[in-house]
Amino acid sequence: MIHPSIFKSYDIRGVYPTQLDEQGAELIARAFTAVLRPRRVVVGKDVRASGPALAEAAIAALLRCGVDVIDIGTVSTDMFYFACATLGVDGGFTVSASHNPGEWNGFNFCRAGAQPLGINSGLGELRDRALQANVADDDATPGKREQNDVWPAFADYVLSYVDRSLIRPTRLVANGNCGLQVQALRLVIERGKLPIELHAIYDQPDGKFPVPGGVPNPLLPQNQGELIDAVRQHKADMGVAWDADGDRCFFVDETGYFISGYFATAILARSILRQTPGAKVVIDPRNVWATQDTIAELGGETVLSRAGMTIIPENMRAAGAEFAGEMSAHFYFRKNWYRDNGMIPLLLMLELLGREQKPLSALVEPLREHYFTSGELNFECPDTAAVLAAAQRTFADAHTYTIDGLSAEYGDWRFNLRGSNTEPLLRLNVEARSAAALATGQRKVQELLQANGCIPAHH
Repeated sequence: MIHPSIFKSYDIRGVYPTQLDEQGAELIARAFTAVLRPRRVVVGKDVRASGPALAEAAIAALLRCGVDVIDIGTVSTDMFYFACATLGVDGGFTVSASHNPGEWNGFNFCRAGAQPLGINSGLGELRDRALQANVADDDATPGKREQNDVWPAFADYVLSYVDRSLIRPTRLVANGNCGLQVQALRLVIERGKLPIELHAIYDQPDGKFPVPGGVPNPLLPQNQGELIDAVRQHKADMGVAWDADGDRCFFVDETGYFISGYFATAILARSILRQTPGAKVVIDPRNVWATQDTIAELGGETVLSRAGMTIIPENMRAAGAEFAGEMSAHFYFRKNWYRDNGMIPLLLMLELLGREQKPLSALVEPLREHYFTSGELNFECPDTAAVLAAAQRTFADAHTYTIDGLSAEYGDWRFNLRGSNTEPLLRLNVEARSAAALATGQRKVQELLQANGCIPAHH
């Protein structure tokens, strides 16, 4: 079973087994082989209950097509990218549905060197072949399968990003959202002999995701409260949370303030620009002022890019950028093959606090004082294109650009309005230089949306 709707811009995601089952996994693996013609690939999976069955079906199909498989077992997505880049393979996939609920599963693909496979760079062809069953034939000589435990090498690799001597004794609360990243962190602490006192919540892998609301996504407000409470209860120096597949990283300061990926990008840029003066940093246009101002003050340069985990690496490569940060808390590094990683940002943040001898709140406070944001507001609209066109007419007196949806800037407030890549929604972000300007700007855009038949999405 393969339902056509499971093919997204960056990956495959659907409900198991009604939209994607073992037979579908087999067709997808054979289509992958037909598109890439690989000799040797990496296969991993996340903690979902359907992962073993789907991964086995996909591996069996690869072997029958004569492809050698390096089975890296249950891993975080950043471990999968690491394996694709370091094991001398032609590409690979991990069976994962990122932060979706437990009944979902899917595939995330790489070419050699961990290069992403997106809808315009191979995934579209893979989709067409899988749906038409126009896939690689079984080869007469079956491929070989080997197991590889990448955990220790991954831990050593992420530790190479920091000067461990600068990391001071830290009380840290970590929320793994029932994925693997807390277990990976324990290995990093042990191998790096880091002076970290760890308090963990949702640290045991559980594909049913018994977290608030059943969605292992720290971006959702209902998933933030327990971490904030635990940071305060343990009088911790910092909190960190990951989504279930571990490729996004969120921070809470010692006061219990949950830091947006937007502000975290501005803070992490301090570390990047210290190591690489004058570096370029890629950001998405949803919120920009805090990052643009901070990076300019530090002597760096910002480059705007459409959001998306296959788009950002392409634009980083084209710009020669050192680092990229998205509002969604994906953080990308040139040295990490331009891919996102969930562990490196934590280590950089720990090193930064040690180097600057400040609490995390001291780095967040100037941003909180000068930049005011609405958070991402989602709307269901009858005609997304018509709404964007109406917004362009209404706000024609602003400085506008269309890198990702519509961005419009005035002196004291700005907004970005864009269609979601993964859901039938319009997403609105407003930011301003004062609370009053934020309220005014947000009201103006929401009035336009309401006049064009849009209603707030409650989910």
